[in-house]
Amino acid sequence: MFVGHYGVSFVAKRADNTIPLWVLFIAVQLLDVFWSGFVLLGFEQVRIVPGFTASNPLDLYYMPYTHSLVAALFWSVAAHVVYKAVRRSGASNRAAALVALAVFSHWLLDLIVHRPDLPLYDDTLKMGLGLWNYRVPAFLLEVAILFGGMLLYLRSTTATTRFGRWGFPVFGVLMLAIQAGAFFGPPPGAEWVAAVEALVLYIVFAAIAGWLERARLTRGFVSPLRRQSST
Repeated sequence: MFVGHYGVSFVAKRADNTIPLWVLFIAVQLLDVFWSGFVLLGFEQVRIVPGFTASNPLDLYYMPYTHSLVAALFWSVAAHVVYKAVRRSGASNRAAALVALAVFSHWLLDLIVHRPDLPLYDDTLKMGLGLWNYRVPAFLLEVAILFGGMLLYLRSTTATTRFGRWGFPVFGVLMLAIQAGAFFGPPPGAEWVAAVEALVLYIVFAAIAGWLERARLTRGFVSPLRRQSST
């Protein structure tokens, strides 16, 4: 799964508006962020096999440090600790727990779409329900999760500008266009290209989400600037 992961970001943001949306965008893709780096460093391995599944040409045959169940739990706990440490008094236990759950949600959603390549620990007992073997249902699931989560977020916030009103829907369509290219377009030219492209997209998407968030205000929340101007 790719853009569908971001639906969880929007749900978590609605649950606790103190968490920056860009942080949640990184959190839900944290396992893949590390996967990209580990592939480039040679710690994890992937092969490009056109037609390997109907939706994805990547044979993810060795990724114990990012996509095993034990690794996913480890990175989730680490995210909880790091978020609390970085935010200090500004982070509640609830917020840190939501960041950790956002990280772990990646493994749960991947379990639905991956073929059996997600190990429980190390490189053994691999699991995966294989929805990637069915291109259209897999793509529709991405659409449903992404826009379902986005809709919940948009209904809990108010646009402060016209840009804020249409920014996220346009962003969602752009993300789906990139997803469609991955599903229906040619495979990457090399394994390192796939890793670099993924890493760049994760960073760019998080930056755009943080930028767009500034144009929306959580309902019932009064910003410090407005509070000062009214006193």
